[in-house]
Amino acid sequence: MTPPAAPGAVPKIRIRGLHKSFGDKRVLDGIDLDILPGTSTVIIGGSGSGKSVLLRCILGLVEPDAGTIEIDGVDVLSMNRRQAEATREQIGMLFQNAALFDSLPVWENVAFGLLAQRGTRRIGRAQARALASEVLTQVGLDPSVGDLRPAELSGGMQKRVGLARAIASRPQILFFDEPTTGLDPIMGAVIDGLIVDCVRVLGSTAIAITHDMASATRIGDEAAMLYKGRLVWQGKAASLLDSGNPMVDQFTHGRREGPIGMELRR
Repeated sequence: MTPPAAPGAVPKIRIRGLHKSFGDKRVLDGIDLDILPGTSTVIIGGSGSGKSVLLRCILGLVEPDAGTIEIDGVDVLSMNRRQAEATREQIGMLFQNAALFDSLPVWENVAFGLLAQRGTRRIGRAQARALASEVLTQVGLDPSVGDLRPAELSGGMQKRVGLARAIASRPQILFFDEPTTGLDPIMGAVIDGLIVDCVRVLGSTAIAITHDMASATRIGDEAAMLYKGRLVWQGKAASLLDSGNPMVDQFTHGRREGPIGMELRR
């Protein structure tokens, strides 16, 4: 895990009064959250609690109904298109199922964002391939894997390639969407270790959403829980299994009895 941020540090990401509804379904109901620079924050909560929508709002993929999202003190919701694109270039994302492009070899998947850059930031294919090989090594894969297709890789290897793509541009912010889903416990621990190492080396600010409590305590410095679109608890990730909050305790220990009840789907 990353060292604690200095006291009084300005949040890398500052969210205030965030609301989002889809029709009559309220998904985010007034979220206030600070993510300090250089820290890793895990967000937990049941399906439909608003975790993924929160990430999509920060990424600019979903427009909230109300509230503010600031990155480095600038409200991303009021940025023009060029400013928003520049901000998104600071963000790397590891998707839940790696989301690799089947038609491209691994090295092009890793270098996809680098090859898509414009202007003075654009690089040639030879340089992009060399950078891809370097990043593949960083996540524990031999550079020769770059010549393979995603379909030739195991699930764990695909996750590593997804992580390599996320860090290839050395982003200031990293998002992880259920990074250990579909992996066995050992490979999950390997991926978590790689995430921790990559975040530390880059000095990035990280946010992960997960249902995996072992993963949450391994990669997180801070933690927050969403329930019905509201932030019901914040604290140290190390305290997730012993938080003293009835909702968090029920969720993290998988208890049927408690304040969180099963809702009927309509």
